[in-house]
Amino acid sequence: LMDDLLSLRNFSAEGPVKTDVLRSEKFNIVLVCLEAGQEIPPHPEPYAVYFVVIEGQGVFTTGDGSFELARESAISVGRDEIRGIRCVDRMVVLGVQDGH
Repeated sequence: LMDDLLSLRNFSAEGPVKTDVLRSEKFNIVLVCLEAGQEIPPHPEPYAVYFVVIEGQGVFTTGDGSFELARESAISVGRDEIRGIRCVDRMVVLGVQDGH
């Protein structure tokens, strides 16, 4: 399964790349790839999400503050809560989004 996910890695010098892994009524799974220095600015979304860092390292910003996460670390963010990612070392992040 991990090799399947890693085969979907896609990086761009233009900015973060989000790839849909699975979409369903209950949840969506996305793979987000960021080069060092790239950022998804903090912003609210109308769904909860659980992020798992598969590779690399970065700073995740939520309503509770900023947290540096590395490989095999995870963080959850509630519905309508701000979330942002700043990449420190080339990252691959799995996001499981609540479909409700």
